[in-house]
Amino acid sequence: MKIQDNDAFYEFIKRYDPDDEYHLVGEVLYYLLCGDKPYEGVSSHREALRFVFDLLVKDSVEDKEKARITFGDEFADKLLPLVCDVDKAKPSPLDPQAFFYCPNIVRTDHYGNAFYDAAWVPNDENFGTTVPYWYALMEPIHGRRNKPEDFKKVNEVLFPNGTDALDVYEWTTDWSDYFDAGHEWYGACCWSVYDRTLNRYVIMLVSATD
Repeated sequence: MKIQDNDAFYEFIKRYDPDDEYHLVGEVLYYLLCGDKPYEGVSSHREALRFVFDLLVKDSVEDKEKARITFGDEFADKLLPLVCDVDKAKPSPLDPQAFFYCPNIVRTDHYGNAFYDAAWVPNDENFGTTVPYWYALMEPIHGRRNKPEDFKKVNEVLFPNGTDALDVYEWTTDWSDYFDAGHEWYGACCWSVYDRTLNRYVIMLVSATD
């Protein structure tokens, strides 16, 4: 596996947050990977997931050392490196048509809050659990809200050959403290998508709280 840092998708999504060093749209963090082995279904998805979390662990260790240099030992010692066990992540296959479902906005109130013709709505019962992909992209906690046309365009650029050749898995989120913030309130999500036409994996992560 290797990161595809120069993909046109990354340049495209700068319009949603040009100053962000991460590849975010809404609350969705994207990692694009190129496979270097024959595709073997869910085991290849797990390998892609492991690759991404190895990078995240490495980044957390480097951030701790940067904090030590900038703020001193006392502050840095409070920062714990990311903990994860990818082998404990459990996958469930998803229907691409259901995954990429996008509702319509039926009305907007005077505060700018959008209301959708969707069966799923945020409430006290589903806070901290998995949210739909459309919601994570269109309804971030802070910052720009995106419209259905944004959701559709982002995915058209991400998957230029359509969704018919995609394998999609949703993973449990109880195997890494990366998802602790999302479990607290907004939601925690982990999805992996393999595009057979491009031999490309996309890992999508969501973990946010107020």
